Amino acid sequence: MEPGRGVTRRDFIRAGSVLGTTVVLGSSRARGLGHWFTTGSTSAVPAIDRVAVRVVVDNAQDALQRSTRVGNVEVERVGMIMEPDLGRQVVSQFGLGYHVESRRGDETRNLLIDFGPTAESELENLDLFKIDTAAVDALILSHGHFDHFGGLVPLLERDRAKMRRDLPLYVGGEDTFCYRWFERPNGERTSAGVVTRNSLETAHVRVVMAGEPAVIGGQAFTTGAIPRNSFEQVLPSTKVEIGVRDGAGCDASHFTSEERAGKIVYDRFPGEHATCFNVKDRGLVILSSCSHCGIINTIRQAQAVSGVAKVHAVLGGFHLSVAPQDYVAQTVATLKDIDPDYVIPMHCTGAAFTWMVRDAMPDKLIMSYTGTRFVFGG
Repeated sequence: MEPGRGVTRRDFIRAGSVLGTTVVLGSSRARGLGHWFTTGSTSAVPAIDRVAVRVVVDNAQDALQRSTRVGNVEVERVGMIMEPDLGRQVVSQFGLGYHVESRRGDETRNLLIDFGPTAESELENLDLFKIDTAAVDALILSHGHFDHFGGLVPLLERDRAKMRRDLPLYVGGEDTFCYRWFERPNGERTSAGVVTRNSLETAHVRVVMAGEPAVIGGQAFTTGAIPRNSFEQVLPSTKVEIGVRDGAGCDASHFTSEERAGKIVYDRFPGEHATCFNVKDRGLVILSSCSHCGIINTIRQAQAVSGVAKVHAVLGGFHLSVAPQDYVAQTVATLKDIDPDYVIPMHCTGAAFTWMVRDAMPDKLIMSYTGTRFVFGG
């Protein structure tokens, strides 16, 4: 499929060097040198004026919730879709997807981060929420789980022709493309899907590996791969198959000899990454899609690579549904020490975490549903 429009101003996405190694993370036609990204420097990431996060797909929707303001965050609810025949409703499925619009001065950037589990949820909700996919500057995939990539290829099949010509997809590492498996206690395996490079090449999408921290579009930044430095563990999830077969899978040369020897091993999510913003006079807004590597590790990585200690908001799936109570309690206690202004749990976080945050930090908890839009900054 040949994209149907010429190069526009959006065809230039600014990025920068990665921790001292110059890597152009945009079009070869990009203007200027982008941004230097140096650990520990408060000028490492740009300060933006405002970021609006729309939850395109999440597990649940409450049509009776009303828009409100919590502290200095605008919380816009979708409410009931009042179509004449009541035939269209917000689609909630187990998965996650965001639309993010950020602003810095007179420049606006639009990102789609993760894409829900199916075409039904991703495409129907994009249309219901009137999100203009032609305005999207970049795509970001947090990790290679179907409940985050299921709507990606259907979106490209439907809308690629009207999207920017040089459309990048940022992924955290080679494991994004591995086959993944659900394994039952008896050893029986069921496919958990796979992202294929062929489908992305067919859609003329440019894959950008973001294994190291990098600025995206001059306004957002990715944490890159997240070090495991806290008490947190990778909790039970899928298994991952190392290698390529049938034209899909991940390049085994990116993995250790031990991993290659095992071929199908426990998933450690080495390439999972989070997308963040530094909101002027507020601090970091951290979007974590699943936090398989730990939400505390994710926050600390965002702080370390940006040089910004203050956390304004942390939101997303925190993968604590399967965690024991004492583990969840330790997470909440550590998060309280970090002292974010707002905590917004979604997707795979689990009820226990939400209840504990409500008890420990009641003024910081904001509930989220499919369609909710959060506006941070002026």
